[in-house]
Amino acid sequence: MGCGSCSSGGGCGSSSKLGTVPAGCNNNGTCMTSGCNKLDIYDWLVDMDLPSNYKPFDIVEVRFKGSRKEFYVNSDNLYLEMGEMVAVEPNTGGYDIGHVASTGELVRLQLKKNNVKPEDVVKKVYRKVNENDIAKYNLAKDLEWETMHRARNLALELGLSMKISDVDYQGDKTKATFYYTAEGRVDFRELIKRMAEAFRIRIEMRQIGMRQEASRLGGIGSCGRELCCSTWLTDFKTVSTAAARYQNLSLNTLKLAGQCGKLKCCLNYELDSYMDALKDIPNNVDRIETVAGVAYLQKTDIFKKTMWFSYPHAESWIPLPVDRVKEIAEINAQGRKAPELINTEKVEEPKAAAPDYENVVGQDSLTRLDDKNRRKKKKKPKKKPTGENAQAGQRQGQGQGQQDNAQRQRPDQRAQQNQRRRNDGPKEVNPKEGPKDSNTKEGNPSAENANKPRRRPNNRNRKPNNNKNQDGNKEG
Repeated sequence: MGCGSCSSGGGCGSSSKLGTVPAGCNNNGTCMTSGCNKLDIYDWLVDMDLPSNYKPFDIVEVRFKGSRKEFYVNSDNLYLEMGEMVAVEPNTGGYDIGHVASTGELVRLQLKKNNVKPEDVVKKVYRKVNENDIAKYNLAKDLEWETMHRARNLALELGLSMKISDVDYQGDKTKATFYYTAEGRVDFRELIKRMAEAFRIRIEMRQIGMRQEASRLGGIGSCGRELCCSTWLTDFKTVSTAAARYQNLSLNTLKLAGQCGKLKCCLNYELDSYMDALKDIPNNVDRIETVAGVAYLQKTDIFKKTMWFSYPHAESWIPLPVDRVKEIAEINAQGRKAPELINTEKVEEPKAAAPDYENVVGQDSLTRLDDKNRRKKKKKPKKKPTGENAQAGQRQGQGQGQQDNAQRQRPDQRAQQNQRRRNDGPKEVNPKEGPKDSNTKEGNPSAENANKPRRRPNNRNRKPNNNKNQDGNKEG
């Protein structure tokens, strides 16, 4: 018999005798986390032999969707096993369908754990389910997703500050329970009227807390596993920040809060071990007085029973065992100062473990390729050019040097020419002889350099040239 309330998709179907295919986790009731055996318990009394005249305990525990479990009386003495689907009496009319969680003497222990008296259990188990019951049950579960979204839209239209997180249909498809979370009281009378007209069923609104919402919806925690409240945790204990302080955890809300926004339930799991270990550690020793000054407590290792102290403006911490700290505290209580704290802890260098194989090619060395890379990165000296390439380069270098010298000398020559023109002033020109050409030796003393190759002159300092010779004719 497989389960029928798997959180992964509407249940794993029904009995294999009915020929149905599992619709949930597809493991036929054999998955170990969440899903099929969600909130199941181990019956450790099932293999115990009972007395011959013993009457079996007539109360069974039935599990429904989410973490809801209730107790019912097996008045007809039906033979029930864990995991079977049964039709039970609900709080109102009709019938509901659930799975048998535990039977026999284990139920007696569950009643004692939940502080429920056997005589207070009055609801009954009707029968085992048949094919029609299972078909109606699966049809009702298929409507839950659509019904929840339509109810959310109705709540938004009415402007209600509430969040509908889950919907649970009754097994006979005549009633639906809407679970919601809200910060305060919500007037949802108009919402119930609209939902009753839209769904044509009886409506029940039930407000739950953040933790109950997380247990019904499920999820993945920061540890990488499914939430404890959605797999095995049934009761929620109060969690305070004192549990984090006792365990030397940083009071960071983002790290200490779970999916529900409250403090994680797992903070209480190891709290008892820490409380037992803290009994031997003095809790009022925050500072100790020594000859060298006052040392302040910086850190406490609870399980190693070691306390670290440091002097002001000191970089190193000095570890002290708990017994030594108690002795120093007694000395200070008598009004005396303890000797100077000395760090006697030796830092042992970790020894490299010898490999259990023979290193043939040196593959375990992380620096085996460094020498090769250094050789490649070294710059090789440039080779001197030989033959025609050397001569061409030499000529090119000489030509470039001459051009650089010409550029350096030309400004000085221009300055000298300008100075001569200013000193001589304008000269009278003989009309018979005509003006002297500036390109000749007589007209321009620097005309001797005219035939030498030079770079293109600068047009800004260049004077107009008439290009005429002594005869007054233009040159061709």
